[in-house]
Amino acid sequence: MHNVLTVDVEDWYHVCEPGKAAPVPPRESWRIRRNLERILALLSGHGQKGTFFMLGSVAENDPDLAPMICSAGHEIASHGYSHRLVSDLTPEQFRHELQLTARILVEQTGQQPIGYRAPQWSLSEQVGWPFAILREEGYRYDSSLNPLPFVGNSRGSRTPYPLEGEGAGLWEIPPMVTRSWIGNLPTGGGWGFRLFPFRAICSTIDGLNRSRQPAVLYLHPREVDPAGPRLDLHVLKRFVSYGTRTDASIRLGGLLQRYQFTTIKELLTRGSMYPDSCI
Repeated sequence: MHNVLTVDVEDWYHVCEPGKAAPVPPRESWRIRRNLERILALLSGHGQKGTFFMLGSVAENDPDLAPMICSAGHEIASHGYSHRLVSDLTPEQFRHELQLTARILVEQTGQQPIGYRAPQWSLSEQVGWPFAILREEGYRYDSSLNPLPFVGNSRGSRTPYPLEGEGAGLWEIPPMVTRSWIGNLPTGGGWGFRLFPFRAICSTIDGLNRSRQPAVLYLHPREVDPAGPRLDLHVLKRFVSYGTRTDASIRLGGLLQRYQFTTIKELLTRGSMYPDSCI
């Protein structure tokens, strides 16, 4: 049974604020390359593959990053261009970000992205036009609907499923959460991945795999950089954006040793699991 590791390729300062793009600090403070190299080395050391949702602005600023990811056999996907919330964009702006990021990635790697993840999970099935635009632009899956309160829909599906309505033709790939008596817990990535007990994460993965479902984990490069800089945010916003100063690579290494991981594209291409999803 294969699971999926996804990486949102963004730097430490890419924190969403309503109506704003991320502030860009001096280039000497950027840490995306060193952190990304560490993640790639970890995956290579365990012979594992992943899906990398890349910001177009990051790829544009460092043209070597996307080719480095692809040359290691990983999937390259889109995280938009500016890291602005989709809810802050007009349909025209959203389409432009998709097209600009896709053009950059194709020029750098020769690969057309077929997957998308919105910054800070800023899509909702209640608003259909982004999914219609994704389909029109040639995307085959989205990974933006998080089954958690506040950032998504806690009643949403915890496993991959085909979208309906304006999203018909797309697959939705939600991140892993753990059910509990207080609701779904964010064990699949971010601060929750580093905070909750390792055994709880493994138990959730095991339960999904017994049901022939993949666990979808997500990671930000800043999470393997506990000594890295942080924006001066309100305490709650700071915790949600950065979490604890724990190094996620230690826990990730344990999972890479214990489970098999592949890309979302490969997961969907394997007709044995989702016979109607072949791309």
